[in-house]
Order: sequence, then C-alpha cells, then structure tokens
Amino acid sequence: MTVAEEGEVEARTVAFDLADEVPPLVAVRRWAGEALSDLGDDDVTDCVLVVTELVTNAYDHGAAPRRVALHRDQDPCRIRVEVHDGSRGRVRVGRSRLGGHRGRGMVIVSQIAAEWGVRQQGAGKTVWAEIVCQATDRTS
Repeated sequence: MTVAEEGEVEARTVAFDLADEVPPLVAVRRWAGEALSDLGDDDVTDCVLVVTELVTNAYDHGAAPRRVALHRDQDPCRIRVEVHDGSRGRVRVGRSRLGGHRGRGMVIVSQIAAEWGVRQQGAGKTVWAEIVCQATDRTS
C-alpha cells in the first residue's frame, strides 16, 4: 500500500494504491476517515461509504492495478472519489455477477453522490463520484 498527498489548501488530493489481492477495506476506510477528519460526521460517513463501495467494485469486477484517490475542493466543499482499476468492464447499476444479495453498490453511490461517472483510460477505467459536503471545520 502506498499513500500519496499533493495539492494546496484550497484543493487537495490524497491517493491510496491498492496492491493487495484482497481489498484492504479496513485500511481504506481508516485512511479516508483520517483524510477527511475535519468534515462533519455525516459527510465523513457518506464519503467513506462511497469509497468502500467503489473499492469493493474494483476488486469484485475490475482488475489490478487499483488505486483510490480523494480530491477535495474547499469552496464550495466537494469531495471527488476516484477509483481506478485495470479493467475496461462496464459499470452496471443494480446488477452483479456475484449473486442475488449483491449489486447494490452503485445504487448506494448514486443516492449519496451529487454525480458519478466512468472515464475509460487506456486498458482500464476510473469510476468517480462527487459528494457535496457541509464544509464543517472541526479544527476551529
């Protein structure tokens, strides 16, 4: 796992390389929660849930290499979650090849995110979602 950070105060990007064969969901949730710790609890919960669903999909339906990034704009407060994987497979809302109790991840993402989409890149794709947050600053 590699964690990177770049950017300025007004716009900031942090990234987490997902090199494991099994999704490191606890570590990813902790990383996202820490990266967004100055937001309100509801905003952190929404972002962590979207990260979890997109990372899970990258493991269930995608291929290595995988990476998750959070891009944050301060004014207005928006979090863009991007999960890249090495597959060009289509993203389907409400359908899964993994069984009847699966396939709700993108439904959840579409309910939480202001918008989401897929960007094809070379041999892979990036699934992204933008969450509008309340810009609560716990440090003041």
